[in-house]
Amino acid sequence: MQKRLNYSASDIMRRAEQLIQHSSNRYRITVQIANRAKQRRGLDASEDFDDLPLKPVIRAIIEMSDEIAQPELLAD
Repeated sequence: MQKRLNYSASDIMRRAEQLIQHSSNRYRITVQIANRAKQRRGLDASEDFDDLPLKPVIRAIIEMSDEIAQPELLAD
């Protein structure tokens, strides 16, 4: 049985706003989220998952917001 991760839309928005507030450049953090999602999508496709619990962009936002305590991970 696959574990379902449930995040509300307000929780995702709060995390996205948190990322934007901690970034010096809104465009740059948006591109970083997109790149992370692109990487995750490629990894997930190679692992052959049928039903992913989260979309790649949402997963990227969650992962990156969890890494705010470690700003060196957000750098290019």
